[in-house]
Amino acid sequence: MLKIFLVEDESIVREGLRDNIPWQQYGYKFVGEASDGEMALPLIQKTRPDVLLTDIRMPFMDGLSLSRIVHQEFPETKIIIISGYDDFEYARQAISLGVEQYLLKPITRATLQKVLSELRTKIETEQEQKRYQDKFQEETREYEQFSRTNFFMKVFEGRIPVQDIYEEAAKLSLKINASCYNLMMFSLLEKRDGPDNGFESENFARKRDELLRYFVRYPEHIVFRWNINTYVVLIKGNPEQIQELTDRCLEGIERICGSTDGALDWYAAAGEPVERLSMLAKCYTSANHQFAYRFLMPTVHIFKKEVTDNYMPPASGGKIGDIDSSKVDPGLIRDFLTRGSLDEIQDFTLSWLRSIQDALQSRLFQNYLVFHVHFVVMAYVESIGYDKKEFLELLGEEQIQEANFSVEELTAYIKNILEKAMELRDQESVNRSKTVLKRALDYIEENYRQESLSLNAVAGEVGVSANYFSAVFSQEMEVTFIEYVTQKRMEKAKKLLRQTEKPSRDIALEVGYKDPHYFSFVFKKTQGCTPREYRIRSTSTPY
Repeated sequence: MLKIFLVEDESIVREGLRDNIPWQQYGYKFVGEASDGEMALPLIQKTRPDVLLTDIRMPFMDGLSLSRIVHQEFPETKIIIISGYDDFEYARQAISLGVEQYLLKPITRATLQKVLSELRTKIETEQEQKRYQDKFQEETREYEQFSRTNFFMKVFEGRIPVQDIYEEAAKLSLKINASCYNLMMFSLLEKRDGPDNGFESENFARKRDELLRYFVRYPEHIVFRWNINTYVVLIKGNPEQIQELTDRCLEGIERICGSTDGALDWYAAAGEPVERLSMLAKCYTSANHQFAYRFLMPTVHIFKKEVTDNYMPPASGGKIGDIDSSKVDPGLIRDFLTRGSLDEIQDFTLSWLRSIQDALQSRLFQNYLVFHVHFVVMAYVESIGYDKKEFLELLGEEQIQEANFSVEELTAYIKNILEKAMELRDQESVNRSKTVLKRALDYIEENYRQESLSLNAVAGEVGVSANYFSAVFSQEMEVTFIEYVTQKRMEKAKKLLRQTEKPSRDIALEVGYKDPHYFSFVFKKTQGCTPREYRIRSTSTPY
């Protein structure tokens, strides 16, 4: 039942409307009244009515002023103006405020009933559409869309002209206009060894969803998945506020993730703000550089330039004994090989070597470092199922000889061996992903007509976590899981609409939608027309 609030300064009129109109019979609940706008406003803020019925001329605050405030604070509230003055100027102002109806006194019951009935139908239709829209957005999870990630990937790599950036953003319904931008990267991971293909804990899923909901609710943010464990947030604002908005993002992550009691690994890094879309590639480079420090400083969670600058040690005069042993811990390289990415090798290697640059003056330490990296990488390669000899052949050498590396040669050697190991890792991941994907596609083909089909259900069927499956599916299929399932359902629905006379309700059930109205909503959203319009069009167009 819809809520209605009445504002009228003439007590006889107000009481007459309140007592003589069968509100419940019309589908309304009378939630309050007031004699002027000033008295009404706090009551309206408390009751949040669906409909405001207000006189236009009142003392203290008139109906137009009240309507203006209500429209700003509660844009979904419908407003009906009543007046004893047949004045075009009042009507014009009322229309400019988005008032639904402008009624002249005296108001008959029949007139009011007609207006309220039409308004109730409109409100209920809008509410239904909003429920469907919210459900559709929740199902499609815009920040998971492959098209969004692919778009920003091209932007960050500088592969798209500025004019095309705006055009493609418009196609994706992305509002990117701003005078200043920054990027933040964040990851949330289960504390486990090996690749992230196990099942998610309830705590992990809850924290990840809480994080994403936090970013989605702010219009200054555009959030999207970057890889299996990492998301990127584009922060929009003006130069005066961009740092504040960036800090708010980092504080939000710390507030949400800081209470995990060490059960989860979480990291976030911010780039340097830029004032042009064409400079986002530079911003991404700075953010990615900061983000790579999560492997070098695993106990730190928030990375900014002032934090990572402190990673560089004071000059030690080249004394090996002054080196922080944690910086040559085998776990540092092993963790990077497990969770890092190819495009982070450069930043990781250079930052790591800079942190021990004084000791690199020692030829003995250089040789130690070569063997240290070599054996850690060998152990990792063997742990993912590759033969040590085959890997050495891939490197172009059968064994490591003691060598007089320059710092540049040492850097190149470390980058090369890390790159080759990660390429093998990624190839193994691709092979595993293809096996998972084939089983998943077969299962979807058999079950897409079931409304209960979900990403979690399919992930469970193929034995991987929902997060891993979502990322793998999008990467391989170039659409998200729900986009793929929806496409299959829509194609089947179109075939049934063309080739049978089954009613839309039956077709909805046959393709996985118990609610025929929601089916029609999704059909129109994805196909650009209603099922009925499609059927009419298809019968007049040969296929």
